[in-house]
This record gives sequence, structure tokens and C-alpha cells, in this order.
Amino acid sequence: MVVALVTLAAFAAGFINAVAGGGSFLTFPALIAAGLPPIDANASSTVALFPGQVATGFAARDGLRAAAMDHRVNVPVLALISLVGGLIGGLLLLVTPQSVFSQIVPWLILFATAIFAGGNFFHPDASKFRLNRAGIFIAQGGVAIYGGYFGGGIGILMLAALTLYGLRDIWLMNSLKILLAVLMNAAAVVTFITAGLVHWHVTIVVCAAAIAGGYAGIYSARRMPASIVKGFVVAVGVVLTIYFFLKPA
Repeated sequence: MVVALVTLAAFAAGFINAVAGGGSFLTFPALIAAGLPPIDANASSTVALFPGQVATGFAARDGLRAAAMDHRVNVPVLALISLVGGLIGGLLLLVTPQSVFSQIVPWLILFATAIFAGGNFFHPDASKFRLNRAGIFIAQGGVAIYGGYFGGGIGILMLAALTLYGLRDIWLMNSLKILLAVLMNAAAVVTFITAGLVHWHVTIVVCAAAIAGGYAGIYSARRMPASIVKGFVVAVGVVLTIYFFLKPA
């Protein structure tokens, strides 16, 4: 029963990551339900979803080419910031006690959900919410550290950051998000594997299901209304925020 739950959550996570982001909102609690401690569940979820991110990144390579030509973003610099920030975040997780991490999880999810909702549904004048180039680099550094530290909701937070960079095209945003997530998670993945936090027996199951879900999602993304995708991600974030606030420590 637990294996079926984890597999279903992983497939849905891969699908959601491909169309909007926030799939780790599903795999993280599923792995906790499977008996993993919170930090181990976070590390295993990050490692398990990483191959799916690489696969969907390859499938979304035309969107990456479009992002590389967009004057509002400097893809090489953002890529370097994401790689370094992911390493810093992963190292920070290693020195965080399990009890402390459990207490801040709902706040992390709430933060990511609020930023995403604000950036996508409450912008009557988009020009007022745009960052300059320095602000973009600083914001991406914060996002990357967060991503390396806590995989849950990083897709949502990254899409929120991309709206502050002035982007609104959900396909272009998703493509760039996938690339930057791969880079920041690459550093975190190496850190978590080296530290021995990954539970391979369940991580492999999540990995395979997430890859299948990612390919299904990447080819559905262009046909699905952006408002529905964004609304679903926000709904998932709200539900999980409430769940983790009410969940006994």
C-alpha cells in the first residue's frame, strides 16, 4: 500500500514539475508517510526527482533556447548562481537538527506558496514588480540556497522569482526553471549522497515514476491553460501548508 502511494505521488510529482513546479510537495510527505525522517525524506526526494528534471529539461530544450535569447535574463550567470547556491543550501541542511527542520517545514512551504500566488495572480501592474539586474542575481542566490536546503516547493518559488524578473510566458518560465533546478539540485544531490542521507530502496521507485510523469507532463504543458496549472500548484501548497502546521511534531 505504501509503495503504491509513493509511486502515485512520484508520477504526479513528475507531471506537476514539468507543467508548473511543486512536485516535491507530493513526494516529500509521501516519503515521510513511508517512514523516513524529515531530513532524509527531503534528501531522498531531491535525489529521486533529479533524473526526471534532467529528462524533462532535455524535452524542453526548445524553451531553453528561447530563454537564452531573452534580454531580461542572463542565463549563464543565473546557472552559475544556481549551482553555487544549491551547494550552500545542501551543506546547511546537513547541520540542521531533525527537530528544527520539522518545525520550519510548514513555514517554508507557506513562504513558497505565498510568493508564487502573489507573483502570478496579484500583479495588476507588472512593471511595479520587476527587479533590476542586481536584484535578479541576489534573488536567484536566495532561491538556489533555499532549493539546496529544502526541495519542497522550489519549483513554485523559482516560478515566483521569474515573475519578478519580468517573465510571464509560462512555457518559457518552465523551461528556464527546469534548467536552473537541475543545476542547483545537482550540487545538493552530490552532497546528500555523500552524507548517506538517501534511502535507495524507495528513492529508486520514486525516480522511475517521476521520470514517467515528467514526460507525460512536458507534452501536456502546452495544451493546458496556464491559469489552471498555476491554480492547482497554489492549491497543493495551501493544503500541504495546513497539513504540516497541524501535523504533530
